[in-house]
Amino acid sequence: MPILKIFKNLYIHPTFFLYLSGLVILFLGSYWFPVIYNFAWFVVMGLGMLFLIDMILLFRFKKAFVANRKLTEKFSNSDENRIPVSLENYYPFTAIVKVIDEIPFQFQKRDFEYKTPIDSNETHDFHYSLRPVERGEYHFGNLICYVSSPLHIVARRYTFNKSQKVAVYPSYIQMKKYEFLAMSNRLTEFGLKKIRRIGHTMEFEQIKNYISGDDIRTINWKATAKKGQLMINQYQDEKSQPIYSIIDLGRVMKMPFEGLKLLDYAINSCLAFSNIALRKNDKAGLISFSKKVSTMVAASNKKTHLQVINEALYNTTTSFTDSDFGYLHAYIKRKIKQRSLLILYTNFEHISAMKRQLPFLQAISKKHLLVCVLFENTELDDLIMQNAENLQDIYTKTIAEKFAFEKRLIVKELSKRGINAILTKPKHLTVNVINKYLEFKAKNLI
Repeated sequence: MPILKIFKNLYIHPTFFLYLSGLVILFLGSYWFPVIYNFAWFVVMGLGMLFLIDMILLFRFKKAFVANRKLTEKFSNSDENRIPVSLENYYPFTAIVKVIDEIPFQFQKRDFEYKTPIDSNETHDFHYSLRPVERGEYHFGNLICYVSSPLHIVARRYTFNKSQKVAVYPSYIQMKKYEFLAMSNRLTEFGLKKIRRIGHTMEFEQIKNYISGDDIRTINWKATAKKGQLMINQYQDEKSQPIYSIIDLGRVMKMPFEGLKLLDYAINSCLAFSNIALRKNDKAGLISFSKKVSTMVAASNKKTHLQVINEALYNTTTSFTDSDFGYLHAYIKRKIKQRSLLILYTNFEHISAMKRQLPFLQAISKKHLLVCVLFENTELDDLIMQNAENLQDIYTKTIAEKFAFEKRLIVKELSKRGINAILTKPKHLTVNVINKYLEFKAKNLI
């Protein structure tokens, strides 16, 4: 191995400085006890020999140690993502390894360190987790390993996995969780309600033999007369209803809760909800808007359509402007001809802001089934729950209660105008949206 490369990867082990401290004490003690002066020099020579031996042990092999960081193609936004790391020791002795991973700057985590001993010809696996709160590209730097022998005098630096890149997409973990629960009929475990189905849908499926417990109102008397036994009409859920998730990209969606912007909560919910709608054989679509419509994905139930929605959501960002609901109304009127379920993710902090947009919301609700999704300010809830101990606390708590009351007033005002509304905590957004969708399906409103 070239000398220059050896010195570039040679590091002094912290224990070596303890040895030097012992030498300093010996030489200092020799001032009062001259008999130990020669012994101190003997220790210096011994330590020098051990230094050379340790260097030879660590650098005589070209690739005596291998490490690998195993990244997936994409991360799930707002979820804990596992990063497995594999360490392999081919030295003829137990190696003491310190691992430092250069984590993407978005996490602002500069103290990652992992230490472990690894026996000769053994493999050691471990993992750590990262929770991204922004979508986009994340760049990992080097995976740096400092390997030392049991002598603990020097360490050899190894560098692996230079400059790896991973894309952070909307929460596909959350999407898969709700998909599994929906398919296994276990939605109630996560707060999804069992909705009593009112009557039955009018989409005919088949005529079948009557079984005890079937609804006698569905008996087909003509088929019964023809077959000589009771026959009933069987109906199924109406399929292929267009359902659009409409995401407001205005400045109101920049507000962060638990490190995640309202826009990202809306995007995660949109992806999970669209997946459930597609599983229910409805058509899912997407619109994002601010001053203009940024993204339009026409409603469809193709197998690959969820990936189209996911890619459209990946690069969606908020703007610093107020959204134009008038333009949204004109766009929907022009582009969506069939009556559809529209889930509008937006936020109004003041009732005056809602009233400015109310005429456009009413105009949209005349042609479509509109649901406005609004967000509770959970930080206000924390202020309301605190005990007021002085005049300043009373003032702060009163203002917080006023804002919370105004949110409920906005929902009530929308309901009075025939517009469905959901007021939800950000972390319960997906559950509440799917609940509302299932409620509409049960009542045959879509």
